[in-house]
Amino acid sequence: MHTRNSFLRRLRILWPAALLTLLVGCAGVKVRTDYNHAVNFSQFHTYSWLKVKSSNTLWSDRIRHDVDEQLASKGWREVPSGGDAAVSAFGSTKEQHTLETFYSGFGPDFGGWYWLGWGDGGFATTQDVVTPIGSVTVDIFNANTKRLIWRGTTEQVLSDKAGSNARRLEHAMADLFKTFPPQNRREMPETEGGAR
Repeated sequence: MHTRNSFLRRLRILWPAALLTLLVGCAGVKVRTDYNHAVNFSQFHTYSWLKVKSSNTLWSDRIRHDVDEQLASKGWREVPSGGDAAVSAFGSTKEQHTLETFYSGFGPDFGGWYWLGWGDGGFATTQDVVTPIGSVTVDIFNANTKRLIWRGTTEQVLSDKAGSNARRLEHAMADLFKTFPPQNRREMPETEGGAR
């Protein structure tokens, strides 16, 4: 009996940690990219910034720094003005509401915990948990035609821990630029008509 109680006590302590690990693993950063398939990206070697906008100046600086690092790793060089491409980035945050319910019981075999009507009672407590969700959109334009040639968007960049947000942004930008510049099946010059 002592072994069973010890097991149930450990289970009661460990199941919230296991559930939290599962939820954190599922809450990864979402990345989407799109580009003009008619553009030959090998013709671009330099870029200039148009604008970086975010509700928080710390985020604006971080976004610019991380985009600069990614583009430099791809062989692109920043110039103050007159680059082959023009880059802009916009960061925004919104609040996501999630309802979380805690049940006070899981049944008699769980050391007095009851769940979903099993056992002799218990109650449920539901609370609204507000989580900041951050998104960053990076646009790259052909500086000569002023047409959008690439767009990358990443969501769920922010976590509820301020200390890890800079690290999450850095990883999100690395994921965003993982397949940049796009490799076209046929290398062809950009046409005035846009994407095909």
